[in-house]
Amino acid sequence: MLAESFPYYLANQPEAPNTDLTVFDKFTGEPATRVALAAPDAIDRGIAAAAGSAEAMRALPPYERQAVLQHCVNRFTERAEELAQALCIEAGKPIKDSRGEVSRLIDTFRIAAEESVRLDGVVQNLEISPRAKGYRGLYKRVPIGPCSFISPFNFPLNLAAHKVAPAIAAGCPFVLKPASLTPIGALIIGEVLAETDIPAGAFSILPCRRDGADLFTTDERLKLLSFTGSPDVGWALKARAGKKKVVLELGGNAACVVDQDADLEDATNRIIIGAFYQSGQSCIGVQRIIIHESVYSEMKDRLIAATKALKSGDPKKESTFIGPMISEKEAIRLESWIQSATHTGGSLLCGGQRNGAILEATLLENVAKTEQLCTQEAFGPVAILSSFSSFQEALTQINDSDFGLQAGIFTRDLYQALDAWDRLDVGGVVIGDVPSWRVDNMPYGGVKDSGLGREGIRFAIEDMTEIRNLIIRTP
Repeated sequence: MLAESFPYYLANQPEAPNTDLTVFDKFTGEPATRVALAAPDAIDRGIAAAAGSAEAMRALPPYERQAVLQHCVNRFTERAEELAQALCIEAGKPIKDSRGEVSRLIDTFRIAAEESVRLDGVVQNLEISPRAKGYRGLYKRVPIGPCSFISPFNFPLNLAAHKVAPAIAAGCPFVLKPASLTPIGALIIGEVLAETDIPAGAFSILPCRRDGADLFTTDERLKLLSFTGSPDVGWALKARAGKKKVVLELGGNAACVVDQDADLEDATNRIIIGAFYQSGQSCIGVQRIIIHESVYSEMKDRLIAATKALKSGDPKKESTFIGPMISEKEAIRLESWIQSATHTGGSLLCGGQRNGAILEATLLENVAKTEQLCTQEAFGPVAILSSFSSFQEALTQINDSDFGLQAGIFTRDLYQALDAWDRLDVGGVVIGDVPSWRVDNMPYGGVKDSGLGREGIRFAIEDMTEIRNLIIRTP
């Protein structure tokens, strides 16, 4: 059970001027709790507080930043089951997946605690020619300043953590807008941060309407905008962000290749997880399955059998694998894409039925390349099968996309693995596993319509800091 209501956090302090935002249990559709909604004046005050705390955050010694982050690690560990149950309710995420996300939340803050004391500089030899004789250089990284974060609904704990934790490690104050559909996890992060000695005004976590959210993008006091969400929204925000640095983690329609030498049982097990975990609502979920023609028939049969065996229903039950999508509207949208694909010649192999917000795990083949299931991000429990005859053809199929987040390759051929790494226009290539695989210290992000910049704590810290040079001349 969730608390009856939750405050937002403005300049480190809980405030509850209203309970205007209703958060629903995504499985039952019933109201689960109510949340304070920030008006534009509260957002303005949060940004002002972040700007006002910039010097105090910059001056905070690394060991004190580490102490703040380690406190979060300890408290999230103590409250792990509470966080998982809240996530299960507000996102409809099956409880096993919810516990997995909590473990990643803890990992992300732990990695940030370690990195917070590693922000080292470099001594540079500048004597590259006679005119530079007697000169030496040094540079260090300094916090960029107040940051603006907008996080999505599908990983409301860990994707918020991938913004908040590196900001604290880097010494940057911030304002965070969590997704209105799933704000509870971020507000619990705020509750834990409020227990620490982080400088006054260093953070605000403010659920708000879209009209109020414009300040998170346009306000010139903010020096960086980090957005995770849909491509259309992300690129539009970038166009309005002004002079601030922008990091975008956007969508994808990730492909996974199964070559003729792959272990088909292992590939099947991993692809089922990659395509359908948390109801397919992941930007790196397996959407396109590209199988060598010599093993296509066997692999198809294996995938159909494994997909049909998945249990859907109440995400609070330990046996549930497929829970509800984030809303019935989204389930209806994806159901219509499936129907369009079959009407234009695609074959439905299994699934395709909808019950409210729950859409069955679905496989299709022979889907026209112009269909949205091929060209757009499905963001739900649907994957499409196709075949290839040569490895080069498979790589071409992967690159035939406006997106470029990650790709998975099941092959035992080292040379083909390296060729994929060289040729694929994506942010990451995963060999022997699905593109859905990620750990929280690796550089993560995409190219093309999938975004720009990289997350992963050390890489996010680089975005949240600037290089400051020092040149010394010895006469």
